[in-house]
Amino acid sequence: MHHDDSWGPPPPRPAFALWLRFGLSMLFLPLWWLLLAVIALAVIAFSIVGEILTVIPGFEKGFLKTMDWFMDRVPVWPAWCVTWPELRHEGDADYYRARAQGKVAGLTRKQLAAREAGKAPPPGPYDIPVRDYRAAGAGHVVDVARSQGWELSHDRPSDPARIVRLRRLPEAP
Repeated sequence: MHHDDSWGPPPPRPAFALWLRFGLSMLFLPLWWLLLAVIALAVIAFSIVGEILTVIPGFEKGFLKTMDWFMDRVPVWPAWCVTWPELRHEGDADYYRARAQGKVAGLTRKQLAAREAGKAPPPGPYDIPVRDYRAAGAGHVVDVARSQGWELSHDRPSDPARIVRLRRLPEAP
């Protein structure tokens, strides 16, 4: 367990600010998703044309690298939005502990399913955003993750106020 206060739960947000952000989220989130859909359609159209351009050495690799970069940095649920469950459960530590445990358990199931299928799991690190552990604290996520064979990522450090980045511990021979 981390004893640094930054790994504990942040203070609850004021109710008025939460309601305001929830209202703005309901207005702007559909526009955000529409923008993402337009970008996805543009990428599909470009990839159709890109099939012709694959005769250019390195084009496909660069295109895929750019797409990975974009998908890593553009969230479907942006940090500025407040969802209905977040609004209802602000400050509810039990709810957020269960939510964080569910996220880590889901990552563990995916890893085990990939191993049982004989496939390599998707490369990490795996990110758990603050919206999944707010009232429980990032330290709780780390404790749950360690009990299921995870550790904090060393490649890209975690920011307990925003995100916890995990990687799977290497398998013992």
